[in-house]
Amino acid sequence: MSFPLPPLTQIPPDVVALTDYEPLARQHLGEHAWAYYSGGAADEVTLRENRTAFDELKLLPRVLRDMRGGSTRTTLLGQTLEFPVLLAPIAYHRMAHDDGELATVLGASAMKTGVIVSTRASVMIEDIAAAAQTHLWFQLYMQPDREFTKTLVRRAENAGYQALVLTVDAPLTGIRNRLQRSGYRMRAGVEAVNLRGMAQPDLTPRMAGENVAFGSPLLDEAPTWQDAEWLLSFTKLPVLIKGILSPEDAEMAVQRGFAGIIVSNHGGRVLDTTPPAIAVLPQIVRQVAGRVPVLMDGGVRRGTDVLKAVALGATAVLVGRPYLFALSVAGAVGVAHVLNILRAEFEVAMGLTGCATVDQIQKSVIWQRESHP
Repeated sequence: MSFPLPPLTQIPPDVVALTDYEPLARQHLGEHAWAYYSGGAADEVTLRENRTAFDELKLLPRVLRDMRGGSTRTTLLGQTLEFPVLLAPIAYHRMAHDDGELATVLGASAMKTGVIVSTRASVMIEDIAAAAQTHLWFQLYMQPDREFTKTLVRRAENAGYQALVLTVDAPLTGIRNRLQRSGYRMRAGVEAVNLRGMAQPDLTPRMAGENVAFGSPLLDEAPTWQDAEWLLSFTKLPVLIKGILSPEDAEMAVQRGFAGIIVSNHGGRVLDTTPPAIAVLPQIVRQVAGRVPVLMDGGVRRGTDVLKAVALGATAVLVGRPYLFALSVAGAVGVAHVLNILRAEFEVAMGLTGCATVDQIQKSVIWQRESHP
């Protein structure tokens, strides 16, 4: 099935890299939405280092290699990916574009790229599934109302989603000073439509000076490993766990039967000064030792970044803000354009490092500086 998109002429000719969309997105989104999507926690140290950590990794070109039969395809949980990239879960796409997640999956379908749909999507998950012709996974935040959570999972299963992604690194919202300074307000008419009907806990401190987190439903009812096992006990879908930075947590996830691990610091949006995901990735890969696939997100802006992550052991990467910014500028065409750029860059990077297929990408493509005694 083909997916006709509007002509690329609506994209300015000087938009040739993912980061070229950022200044345009700021104009389209307005200050409130821009602060929501682009900002990170506190001083945004982790937000910046997610990017700079990739820049510090250097690639080692190889020459005169046999590149016949080259391909960017790979497999993940039995699913074929055209290249090792998925769209990360991001909330409220209708805050960026009127068509919201429907435009996102149209653009992703045109590029045959999988999408992880957020619990806080602004379109019903059934409508997203009906519009998509690509792999769809559902990202799950465990809700205080566990029965409502179970209903969400059943809806995803019935709609045809192929995996669940349990996000575990945000039992609390990070301190986001940029968002606070913007006086952020949600765009009118946008909401987490798939959470309608769920009882919302009262998070207002009862007295001035009371703890904001401790003693509140946010932490008192935050999910534990026992809740994670409960999820695994009833869903028929493979479940990946997202938000792992500790090798010990990775080991606990593998032992409990999770189908995959996503190394992530939530795009630097929750706890500032955590390490960059790409820096932690090799430790998690060593701990997991091939028992389940390991993915990562945070800071991916170039095809060379995808290559570096795969070289360090990732089966695939998630890309987030760039496609959301492109969505705000050009809708489905922008999403497809970002993925086309990323895939082209990845293919060129593979060719110039002598890797004809994804399974040929090894740690040896990362240049190692010689150490001297």
